Amino acid sequence: MYELYYTGFGRAYVGDSKELLSSLDEGSVDLVITSPPFALQRKKEYGNKEQDEYVDWLIEYGRLIFRVLKETGSFVLDLGGAYKKGRPVRSLYNYRVLIRMCDDCGFDLAEEFFWHNPAKLPSPIEWVNKRKIRVKDSVNTVWWFSKTDFPKADVKKVLTPYSERMKKLLKDPDSFYKPKKRPSGHDISKSFGSSINSGAIPPNLLQFPNTNSNSQYLRMCKELSAKKHPARFPAKLPEFFIDFLTDENDLVLDIFAGSNTTGEVAEMKGRRWIACDLDRDYLVASALRFFEHPINDKQRKKFAELTKGTELPIDLRNIKRQQELFAQQNVALNRFSFVAP
Repeated sequence: MYELYYTGFGRAYVGDSKELLSSLDEGSVDLVITSPPFALQRKKEYGNKEQDEYVDWLIEYGRLIFRVLKETGSFVLDLGGAYKKGRPVRSLYNYRVLIRMCDDCGFDLAEEFFWHNPAKLPSPIEWVNKRKIRVKDSVNTVWWFSKTDFPKADVKKVLTPYSERMKKLLKDPDSFYKPKKRPSGHDISKSFGSSINSGAIPPNLLQFPNTNSNSQYLRMCKELSAKKHPARFPAKLPEFFIDFLTDENDLVLDIFAGSNTTGEVAEMKGRRWIACDLDRDYLVASALRFFEHPINDKQRKKFAELTKGTELPIDLRNIKRQQELFAQQNVALNRFSFVAP
């Protein structure tokens, strides 16, 4: 395991994240958020495990995460659904992961979330497209684990804008809406009045389309012939949980970093971050998230250093995009330290 590059806020490592987790201080991480390779029927180039061994494999990481997580910290795990091989029957692997993370590792389920990707393609082809006996699977389960009943969390940081209709209702509820008691006996009129938030409380159904096919990361990968990651999640997913569960300067860890979307979001939010991935080529390409487009000669030289692996780790702090990110957050470079492997 070795460090590949670092920025003003974070560091990216190549290798098995179990080694990284074992080297970090106990109770040092505020948020672990990750999307591991899913337990799919077919092997993918990014190294997913078969369903029958997947749960045991992932629980090994869960035990290590529990050790490094602060008492107020959170572990957010994104898992896609799957079918059993050759059958139109759903696998329960993601629910088995949930149960065993709690029973074997000691986590509590703070809350379950569901990420709806409306742009997801119909699959599996056999049951959805050909035989047409199942509908499109467009929801991932996202488990929010904690070590205690009261992990750090603040819904005020993730409020959604009110609709125009709701703004009118909140401004003058008596003239705009005459509610009757619900069948349950709940008087909805008491929900309005003095306790008005600056936005609506979001549900645990998160709808973020994953349709970005022309991002800066992808354009740069194409221009520099870098290996783009085929299974990137949208920035809004880690952004929601980073806003919700952490404060500025907290430490965010992604143990299956891939294209390092989490690191990019953490950087822009003023959070310290650590990223780790087994695939060196994917992590090399992830550095492009901290570059500026169009690419200049200085950045080309930096990327060549990353690709060749000379004089590692590579310092990306003087890349122009880095300077802009820090200017947006009004923070200084080198403002953190942690025990690195």
